[in-house]
Amino acid sequence: MAPSTSQARKRLRLVICRRVSTAGQAIDGYGLESQERDCRKWNTSIGHHQIVHVITDGDEKGGKTGKSTIDERDGLMEAMEWIRSARADGILAPNLDRLARELTVQEAVLSYVWALGGHVFTADHGEHLEDDETDPMRTAMRQMRGVFAQLDRGLIRKRLREGRETKGDLGGYAYGAPRFGYRAEDNELVPEPAEQDALARMRQLQGDGLGVRAIARQLNAEGVPSKRGGLWHPTTVARLLDESTRAAANEYSTRERLRKKEETRRTRAAKILGST
Repeated sequence: MAPSTSQARKRLRLVICRRVSTAGQAIDGYGLESQERDCRKWNTSIGHHQIVHVITDGDEKGGKTGKSTIDERDGLMEAMEWIRSARADGILAPNLDRLARELTVQEAVLSYVWALGGHVFTADHGEHLEDDETDPMRTAMRQMRGVFAQLDRGLIRKRLREGRETKGDLGGYAYGAPRFGYRAEDNELVPEPAEQDALARMRQLQGDGLGVRAIARQLNAEGVPSKRGGLWHPTTVARLLDESTRAAANEYSTRERLRKKEETRRTRAAKILGST
């Protein structure tokens, strides 16, 4: 349903919403400056809304996942506060993907803005009008676009992950921080001379009968640099000299990440239930 003439001519105060994530950068490289430029270009093309603020979720390095719920998105919550306090009339994003990658989060964001009496615009579509029970196709078409966009992104991420896994299985450098003794160069692992020398010194000391604690002390005494320039720790030495110790450490790290993820999920669920 097209907006009325009076609505189309109304001058609104809009907050530009930008978001980047590491996944988004890998897939499309659609950075913050490009997103803002597209928003401003669209606004210039229609010629009447006022941009009063710009918010950002994530940065060009770390990013912020579009799966995050509204309360985890500091920038988006800031935009909501601008609407709630009557400093803005709505939000403008380059597309719905930048509001959320997941359909459920997308719909939650839209509902939140509409509940505050705000408007939602995207540069690739214009205004996304509030759901209307007399026009169910409006909601259905928006959600269908979201479903297929989510599917497309999922397939791209699946192909990227499978490509990395295949490369790793073949012995190539797939992703992540290079292990000690190597550096990434043109997406390949190449020896790092200083670190290779450190490994050789560790093995020499081990051959002399020293344990990992004594090796760590000796490396520190000799000023041998660690990966990040700090002091050597016996645990680090053990991981580098023993593949089984390294595998056990990696398994422990994986379990800790899963534990923290579950802890975060439970905390969020308790917060939601407590507010109902």
